[in-house]
Amino acid sequence: MARREGFDCYCVSFDYGQRNCRELDAARAVASSLGATEHRIVTVDLRAIGGSALTDDIDVPKDRPTEAMAAGVPVTYVPARNTILLSLALGWAEVLEAADLFIGVNAIDYSGYPDCRPQYIKAFEAMANLATRMGVDGRRIRIHAPLIQMSKEQIIRRGVELGVDYSLTFSCYDPDAAGRPCRRCDSCLLRAEGFRGAGIPDPAM
Repeated sequence: MARREGFDCYCVSFDYGQRNCRELDAARAVASSLGATEHRIVTVDLRAIGGSALTDDIDVPKDRPTEAMAAGVPVTYVPARNTILLSLALGWAEVLEAADLFIGVNAIDYSGYPDCRPQYIKAFEAMANLATRMGVDGRRIRIHAPLIQMSKEQIIRRGVELGVDYSLTFSCYDPDAAGRPCRRCDSCLLRAEGFRGAGIPDPAM
């Protein structure tokens, strides 16, 4: 979506101590296939904080109905993750003299994450313009979240329109030892629901 708007894309992914690093392999493949100018992986170890099923010795919930997914913040929430990672991305953006940051957060389909809401993105953008040299010098920083109000079905359809190869993508919170998706965690279930709604087979499953 950023490329369609004419941006050169410098992509950043994070090895933040997540128990599953299969998503980083997928990020490399997607960035390459879509023509990123550069893709970096930055390491920051959030295991030192813990408190999440993605970074700590806590079971990932399985087979939950959508009603349960909608009930509060899930245990897969990583404390302050988006704030920490967006701040690192903002730092690289300053080095690149790039005033536009894109993040793929989504506020609907029962995600339950407080740092995926429109008001959070708006607040972070305000902070970015107060806390950076670019912002102080009058070059406005914009945080784009083009997926934030889209359903999973809409996201799938939009990706297909833009030529995303979904066979390269990965969503599972708890893959097996061979890196195969569990098909039972919240992320797998929501992904499956999105592909079903779009009427498109999931090539990665």
